[in-house]
Amino acid sequence: MPPIDRREFLKMLGVTAATSGLIACGKADNGTAGTPEAPAAAASGADPLAGFYDLPMQGNARILHITDVHGQLNPVYFREPNVNLGVGDAFGRPPHVVGKGLLDYMGLTTDSPEAYAYTYLDFDNAARKYGMTGGFAHVKTLLDRLREQAGGRANTLTIDGGDLWQGSGTSLWTRGVDMVEASNILGLDVMVGHWEFTYREDEVLSNVALFKGDFIGQNVRVKEDSLFGDEYASMVEKFDGRGLYNEDSGHAFRPYVIKNVGGARICVVGQAFPRTANANPQEFFPDWSFGLREDDMIELVEEIRADEKPDAVVLLSHNGMDVDIKMAERVPGLNAVFGGHTHDGIPKPVEVKNVEGNTCYVTNAGSNGKYIGVMDFDIQDGGIKGMNYKMLPIISNMLPADGEMEAYISQMRQTVYDDKIVESRNSKFFYNPTRVGKTFEEILGEKLAIADRLLYRRGNFMGTWDQILCNALRHEYDADVAMSAGVRWGTTTLKGDWITMEDVMTQCAMTYGETYVSEMSGKNLMNILEAVADNLFDPDPYLQSGGDMVRIGGLDYTIEPSKPLYERLTDARLDNGHVIEADRMYKVAGWASVGKAPEGRLMWDVVRDYILATKGDDDVLVLPKINHPKLLGVADNPGIADYPGEVG
Repeated sequence: MPPIDRREFLKMLGVTAATSGLIACGKADNGTAGTPEAPAAAASGADPLAGFYDLPMQGNARILHITDVHGQLNPVYFREPNVNLGVGDAFGRPPHVVGKGLLDYMGLTTDSPEAYAYTYLDFDNAARKYGMTGGFAHVKTLLDRLREQAGGRANTLTIDGGDLWQGSGTSLWTRGVDMVEASNILGLDVMVGHWEFTYREDEVLSNVALFKGDFIGQNVRVKEDSLFGDEYASMVEKFDGRGLYNEDSGHAFRPYVIKNVGGARICVVGQAFPRTANANPQEFFPDWSFGLREDDMIELVEEIRADEKPDAVVLLSHNGMDVDIKMAERVPGLNAVFGGHTHDGIPKPVEVKNVEGNTCYVTNAGSNGKYIGVMDFDIQDGGIKGMNYKMLPIISNMLPADGEMEAYISQMRQTVYDDKIVESRNSKFFYNPTRVGKTFEEILGEKLAIADRLLYRRGNFMGTWDQILCNALRHEYDADVAMSAGVRWGTTTLKGDWITMEDVMTQCAMTYGETYVSEMSGKNLMNILEAVADNLFDPDPYLQSGGDMVRIGGLDYTIEPSKPLYERLTDARLDNGHVIEADRMYKVAGWASVGKAPEGRLMWDVVRDYILATKGDDDVLVLPKINHPKLLGVADNPGIADYPGEVG
């Protein structure tokens, strides 16, 4: 089936400022769908923004930063990790400090909105107290207020660190168009990408054409064979030259932009996720290459400083925070790094001294629309005389919803799922006929079961949502073991709340969600786990992937992160106690293959059917066991607290 036409989709919505009078969708019983009601304070005439969201301008140029929204247009719950281990130079350095340790490090108090926003501490109760976080209608309200406090939009620049277009049912079904239009309403000026590239190249270029801001990336190049090919040239021409910024250098997109902010010239250099071609299927971007390209970055910043004479140079990055810190040390001329990819909610920037002895501020603004990072520069005489930074958590009930954004989201979710919807790269799963004729809201609002505990995903090792995914794979294929990627997106469901189809889609929605089962030797299984652990715990940030450990269902193991490759994992055994044997074959199920598309059903359908088949008569889904690995050598690491498994 052909993909949905973007312009047709937007025309169908008819979204204009006039739609702000539309009635928003009601809040679902578990609070996971629709838009929250305005807080009582707003209804009574009191200002719900007073105090907590007052941030007068401290300088003349304000940069507003969001990142890793992952398609979440409505408010969500999102629990921060209790395990985020730092190794090598990152030991004990943010973001590798969790819980009470992070609050102490940042000078924040417990039992506060900040404690709820930045930590996992008492999350269930704190979530009941403070409510959901994020939501683009609430993000826009705060962005507009911060712009006003800065003296108007002319004094501000709003930037996004990537992973904006993927992570929800609506973003999958519209191929990211829902997020592009929402970001235009939000007033986004500049962005970079990662999961954006997991749509087809023509879909990416179409979205870039619809985006009213600048899509940049100094490390995204057109491959040489494609650079001079007629097919790629034809596609680029179709989208008004987007996708080939410079034929001589091979840059697919503009590597940087210079914006006038508060009378100062600020250069924003873009850095897409450097390991995109390793982490995601290359079939989606056959004409593009990625990489860290540090040498190119050094040369580019030097040329910008010499030729453009900007007042400040900042990096908008999707490297991950540890990589950003190392790059800030090694690339002269950067004043700040606004990072993404690793979803780290860091209240204060890390101050880095570069090779020339100058300070660079490295930040990361979390995920799921949960935070806005605000950096004010005092720029005088062609240089930065002062800097002030504050990250503001978006606690939805403390902010009224913006009418225009709320109306857009409401109307977009009334879109009817039809046979133009593309769900998978496998033609077998282009669309699901059981969903045809229903609105997005109806599909996503389906109640599946009641959670028997807090369901979360974020953390270096197994989360409770991850266990559901692994259990579903084992149930589908009667497998000994299930593997699920340690990605950091996926929202949280509170104990006692209904698990909806929307919750499932936040865990699974991607363009390569096909499942599979295969026979694998014990040796190969362990080697895969060792390789993933090395990607996570190599002391050199440039050799890390920036994700978490692959989730393993049906198998327990012991891991010592400080050990070298092929020495970290020991004592691996199935749930029945069977010790993994190197030469024995095991039935292993998985999903999200970066290789050829498997033939198995899509992951969200597998998970939905598992939940419906295994919940009790009281509608409660019970998880009999969580496969938490045993951890060795981390007892004194400030990146772990309240771990539910064994720690040695």
